[in-house]
Amino acid sequence: MTIRFYAAAALFALGSGAAFAVDLPAICTANAMDHEMGAMGGSAMDMGNATHPELMDGMNTMNADMMAGSSASDFDVAFVCAMLPHHQGAIDMATAELKNGDDPWAKELAQQIITAQEAEVAAMLDWLGKQ
Repeated sequence: MTIRFYAAAALFALGSGAAFAVDLPAICTANAMDHEMGAMGGSAMDMGNATHPELMDGMNTMNADMMAGSSASDFDVAFVCAMLPHHQGAIDMATAELKNGDDPWAKELAQQIITAQEAEVAAMLDWLGKQ
């Protein structure tokens, strides 16, 4: 099984503006089958298969809010409205890392994510307020 994610942010940071797909390393997907099974007949949380519910909390809400936000008729507004819950999800996951994690590097990354995402959320809300 291959799980892909898009690393657009990394390339934008480097100035290329292009997105690319990256295969998740096997260490990331070792227990993914449990979660895929849940997706077939309910959420993984419903089936009790979530390894770390603190990371999964709000995932369904985030996805539903992203879909709702992306339904705005103006494309730019839809993009920003869909990104708001995405960024909040990153903040929530990073907060869970600070609460439950042990590794200093991962905790520092989590704090950097919170700082960056909170600033971006504020900028998006400001932009939306001007539309």
